[in-house]
Amino acid sequence: MLKPRLFNTRWFNKGLVVVLASALGLVSCRKGKEQVDFEPLRSDFVYGSLALSPVGATQQGYHFHKGVPLDEMIDDYSQAGIRGQRQFFEGFRDRLARIDASSLSPEDQADYRIIQDQIAGALLDLDSIQSYRHSPTLYVETVGNALFEPWVLNYAPKETRYKQIVARLGKIPNLLDQAKANLVSAPEVWTRVAQQENDGNIGLIEDTLKKDVPPALAADYDKAAKPALASLRAFNTWLKTDLATRLSDWRLGKTNYDLKFKYTLEVDETPEQVLADAEAELKATQDKMAKLAAPLTIREALGKIAQDHTTPEHYLDDARKDLAEATAFVREKNLVPLPDSKNLQVIETPAFMRGIYGVGGFNPAPVLEPQLGAFYWVTPISKKASKEEAESKLREYNTYGLQHLTVHEAMPGHYVQFEYANRVEPPSRRVLRGIFGNGPYIEGWAFYTQEMMADEGYLNNAPGYRMTLYKQILRALGNAILDIRLHTMGMTDQQAMDLMLNQTYQEKAEATAKLQRAALSSTQLPYYFVGWKGWKQIRQNYEKAQGASFNLATFHERALKESAVPLPVLGRLMETH
Repeated sequence: MLKPRLFNTRWFNKGLVVVLASALGLVSCRKGKEQVDFEPLRSDFVYGSLALSPVGATQQGYHFHKGVPLDEMIDDYSQAGIRGQRQFFEGFRDRLARIDASSLSPEDQADYRIIQDQIAGALLDLDSIQSYRHSPTLYVETVGNALFEPWVLNYAPKETRYKQIVARLGKIPNLLDQAKANLVSAPEVWTRVAQQENDGNIGLIEDTLKKDVPPALAADYDKAAKPALASLRAFNTWLKTDLATRLSDWRLGKTNYDLKFKYTLEVDETPEQVLADAEAELKATQDKMAKLAAPLTIREALGKIAQDHTTPEHYLDDARKDLAEATAFVREKNLVPLPDSKNLQVIETPAFMRGIYGVGGFNPAPVLEPQLGAFYWVTPISKKASKEEAESKLREYNTYGLQHLTVHEAMPGHYVQFEYANRVEPPSRRVLRGIFGNGPYIEGWAFYTQEMMADEGYLNNAPGYRMTLYKQILRALGNAILDIRLHTMGMTDQQAMDLMLNQTYQEKAEATAKLQRAALSSTQLPYYFVGWKGWKQIRQNYEKAQGASFNLATFHERALKESAVPLPVLGRLMETH
């Protein structure tokens, strides 16, 4: 699971309103469609979008916007900031409307589509979904990222980065005051997870960052940390005693879901069509599993595989060993040319992100400073977990399950894809496709590589790896079914658990975490199935066109060099180049 590069909703910092609004003045007032150089608009959009979120800008390696330092600032969720963001997106919507898209090159047309859908999705959230009024995790994760990113990314001397951390600590009380003013209601699960992640923020300040502070800045750090910690603890109390009494439904509803689905998946299918395909594929995959498992039943075969697993103490180390093994295989078989950089680190998932990243995730290298490194997150078994809960997770992420996780998140999945993405030219296109790229392209590639590795004989064609792949396919299908039915068709928690436990054979701990994830997000879970299906179709079409000259590594390299364009667009670009 990829960590989002930027949320779809980010607010203006007040100091940037005038600077960013001036970019909108570049729009021509001339009536009719224009034939223009698309580069200035793309640059204005990507760098202006980064400046909307100073926290996200740090994560991407963007430190100054028109002379304004971003690393000392924190996102602005005031009413003025929200109005400013709406102005920003509406202004760019008007700029796009004046352009004759048919006059653009195929590559610029792809970027036009990405910007168009990002604007529509952002305005949908601002005007209809209104996450800023209902999602306390939005604010909690902003705090965590504001502090964690400058600590973990070595973009400047440590003393400089800690001065920026101190500056951001001083802005946390105001941010949480904005959160209290904005939040009118929240689903119970959102409030509960926000408290858990906020405890992670408190630990980050009290323990992780404090232990590492340069001695010369210790006094400044302590002075800034004290009111920040007080405000974080007060926010948790407010969540428990105030917001928790004002409940709302986390289900998006059909109207908003259909629109968000259109703008985020960017495929030529409706949710109902994707649902029908997923449910049909579910039965076909179960039949394949039954044939492979014979003479055992599917459940018996999976149970046998699940018994072979690591321990909580060796979970992270085993993920690192799996990464080395997968890398060696990709190189040996020349499945995709690998970048020369060695900037991937395997680390524990930050505590403040474990609410939604219950298993693991990938945090890409900054798009503008890729040399700073990328992170494959592995969420450790909680020390608070019961023996039954720990065993359930270890059974789900057994020897083969952990291998699949590593292939998906790192090699040759997300890590390799983003290494290619971070080398796209020109820089404005790199930033656009790296941050706002198509989710099914990204998750679809990572999932496609799991099957591709099996087809190429990874782990000596071990039946356990193939059987676990089928289980992963069932999970992807279940993800799509869950998301669509939960948000638009009134699927109950019990029906969701039955699907996961009895039809896709997930362990109880995994199913419980997935149900929580489905409640915390919307339209993201279908990425895997839709993207996997899209990548396979594009490869099939390309292979047919190339005939005997088809080369797998060449196909992968060409497709990855485009970065994360919508999959229908990728298919067309592969035909024209």
